[in-house]
Amino acid sequence: MKLKAMYSFLNTDLNIVEKELETAIQSNYPLLSEASLHLLQAGGKRIRPVFVLLAGKFGNYNIERMKHIAVALELIHMSSLVHDDVIDDAELRRGKKTIKAKWSNRFAMYTGDYIFARSLELMTKFNQPLIHQILAHTLVEVCRGEIEQISDKYRFDQNLRCYLRRIKRKTALLIAVSCQLGALAAEAPKEIHERLYLFGYYVGMSFQITDDILDFIGTEEQLGKPAGSDLLQGNITLPVFFAMEDEKVKAKITQITPETPPDEMKEIISLIKQTGAIEKSYAVSDRYLQKAFAVLEQLPKNKARNTFYNIAKYIGKRKF
Repeated sequence: MKLKAMYSFLNTDLNIVEKELETAIQSNYPLLSEASLHLLQAGGKRIRPVFVLLAGKFGNYNIERMKHIAVALELIHMSSLVHDDVIDDAELRRGKKTIKAKWSNRFAMYTGDYIFARSLELMTKFNQPLIHQILAHTLVEVCRGEIEQISDKYRFDQNLRCYLRRIKRKTALLIAVSCQLGALAAEAPKEIHERLYLFGYYVGMSFQITDDILDFIGTEEQLGKPAGSDLLQGNITLPVFFAMEDEKVKAKITQITPETPPDEMKEIISLIKQTGAIEKSYAVSDRYLQKAFAVLEQLPKNKARNTFYNIAKYIGKRKF
């Protein structure tokens, strides 16, 4: 089953969220609107809005409230992508030119800041202090994750804990909070929103590990960028950690620089695959998935819980 088919019963509300996203990024400055819309139309799984809406089904669901949380969290995600592309000097995202490539680094940073600010403006519609406390803490942690990623580039002696903490801050937390804030916006009980947070965290960890695996096993057409791009940019991901257990492979990997030629990168990617690093990484992803499933068992049985299960299973096992 395709991902979108799993939550097709949310299509009407997701269309409302999509229209709200388009409205939210409009600006009095046409170029700013154009750049923001360029990013929005590049697509995306919209996992965060979907998780917000599904979590809301465990409480008093009202799309007029839920949409503001869903849009705000997707905007935060979008703004982080714009900033990431500047930091990584990325030319393509999902096969389309990045904002920094189409316009400039400076304009991209301003666009990312604008999208982020719009998300915070939307959150003012909620007068629940806990929602704002959780979001503020999450944003601090996300920023720490971004800083860590920059400082850890090409640091091949870092340990696995650094990687897990980094992907928690960069990816898992925002997915976890999508679940928690969706439940809070629907006024779900404490035990529900806390369990949904845990579920989102475990799924987010699995999601990012799988993404890191796909960076090595995917084609340029599938990825929208050359395979191994993360490693070429100095990002040490889980398959790399496992591959470096082989000293000969480690010697090759630690020589990588931004100038490493494509043919050499292809050879290194092939060596990484031969070490069993991909299989070991999938096993770690699966352990996080099993923890997510265990949390789901503690939630009330409903259509949203079943959908969460199917999406989580898809995320952890997806090939593309």
